[in-house]
Amino acid sequence: MVQLAVEEKTSIKQKTGRFPKDLPDIQATTPDIRINLTRVGVRKVKKLVEVSRSEKRPVVFISNFDVYVDLPGSLKGANLSRNFEVIDEVLQKAIDGEVKEIESLCSIVARKLLDRHEYAERTEVRMCSQFMVKRETPVSQTSCHEVVKVHARAIAQRTFRDPIVRKSIGAEVIGMTACPCAQNIMEERAIQVLKDLGIEQSKITRFLDEVPMATHNQRGRGFLCIETDDREHVNLERIIRIVKDSMSAPIFELLKRGDESYVVLKAHKNPRFVEDCVREMAKKVLSEFHDLPGDSLVMIQQTNEESIHQHDAYAERQATIAELFIELSGEAS
Repeated sequence: MVQLAVEEKTSIKQKTGRFPKDLPDIQATTPDIRINLTRVGVRKVKKLVEVSRSEKRPVVFISNFDVYVDLPGSLKGANLSRNFEVIDEVLQKAIDGEVKEIESLCSIVARKLLDRHEYAERTEVRMCSQFMVKRETPVSQTSCHEVVKVHARAIAQRTFRDPIVRKSIGAEVIGMTACPCAQNIMEERAIQVLKDLGIEQSKITRFLDEVPMATHNQRGRGFLCIETDDREHVNLERIIRIVKDSMSAPIFELLKRGDESYVVLKAHKNPRFVEDCVREMAKKVLSEFHDLPGDSLVMIQQTNEESIHQHDAYAERQATIAELFIELSGEAS
């Protein structure tokens, strides 16, 4: 794209004898219909993002960027080439080790867009990435990888002084859930069968404690995102761990026989509804990020892809840290 732009400028100069900067700026003219636009920009800008870490190898994200500015009704268009310039400039800083977080990368881009688009009052940067996490299976310790979707965003609002910037970081993690309702039905049936065989109640209880009953399973997609002031830091790896631990059991790309037994048993000993997963994430957020300001916004979503139904189950919660603290402290009526 850059090479084509250079060739186009060269062609214009050869034909007209003028540099492109001498040509009229159509974007700066007045449009026929003068209304403000909330978002103008570019979407799905593909970039490879490398973020440095102390004493560890850099983290590489395969990323798509959406970059927007608002546009006043007095201008026909926005100069979109500035968006690409800012992204490349900030990505170079990340490669040089100056950027340590992808959400900070987004906030830097959002700030710089205000500098480059002097007419804009608001800028927004969204980043959706694929992040490879190295893991080991629980029994055989076999090495494997997991793909996690990472979402980052920053919004910069112009003020009379420094811009107000809010940033967010989140992750979507796939896990496994086991249905408590179907398991309870199967347990009641098992108890009746064992009683009919003459097994005493104490042995039935001990057996069911060790061998949970069958139930139907779902592939769960958990999402957790936390929005804060630009000065705060939210650790991405802790977010991923919270989502993973809030379902019945984690899943792995590669499982040996012992690993498979462990995962299935863990899931059936820890059955959870879609609502349970959301509430568990909320509780863990307060435990892990209790030091964040009360106005930090928490967005939680859980989707369970049902195995015995054609539909999916879904639950979500959006609240500030302060609101969750009040509810979980029992202060809300």
